[in-house]
Amino acid sequence: MPARKLYFESIRVGDELPALAKAPVDRVQLSRYAGASGDYNPVHVDEVYAKSVGMPSVYAPGMLVMGMLGQLISDWARGGQMRRYNVRFIKMVWPGDTVVCKGRVSDRHGTGGRYFVEIDLWAENQRGELVMKGTSQIQLFFSLEDENRQRSGQAPIVVEVPRESLSTAAPAATAASGEGAPEEGEEGDERRTGASSKKTAPREKPAAKTASLPAAKKAKK
Repeated sequence: MPARKLYFESIRVGDELPALAKAPVDRVQLSRYAGASGDYNPVHVDEVYAKSVGMPSVYAPGMLVMGMLGQLISDWARGGQMRRYNVRFIKMVWPGDTVVCKGRVSDRHGTGGRYFVEIDLWAENQRGELVMKGTSQIQLFFSLEDENRQRSGQAPIVVEVPRESLSTAAPAATAASGEGAPEEGEEGDERRTGASSKKTAPREKPAAKTASLPAAKKAKK
């Protein structure tokens, strides 16, 4: 059975992405991630070292959680192309934490035969606390007919779609729902960009950071 594909004509602003719940983070996963990513910062894999610099235990690299949110997008946008992906690290993820990734369509627009949707993203732990928030832009074919035309070398279907956006900002973090994002500076406002997760060992709770993957990426089919 062919993989489901997503087309622009079927998407509406406010649509929710199916939530993605990951298995609880454990120390084996942290060790495997260190080997796969090349990030051997001891605060993520060495319990004794992590405690020596004031942490209660090792903790997950922010880029690991960023990868979980990326999986949410790629699972949803089958057949689409990721044009932009940015995140902001909000709260640390510890061994035993369960990360739940969520998203919502916040904007859609199209012109000249190119169609885009913007996605608000966030990840929560098992207590409903926000650990990461971000955004992504996905480019899609307008419809199956549009895809078939373009793949056969014909011009795309052109439908002018004025920008449609959510009238409110991303959902605010609340004790009841745990969704959305806190105000800027609530967890600090130090920022970082790029795909590297190299960090110096912290002596106190690190400030919120950002990372982005601006290059186009083909979502898996």
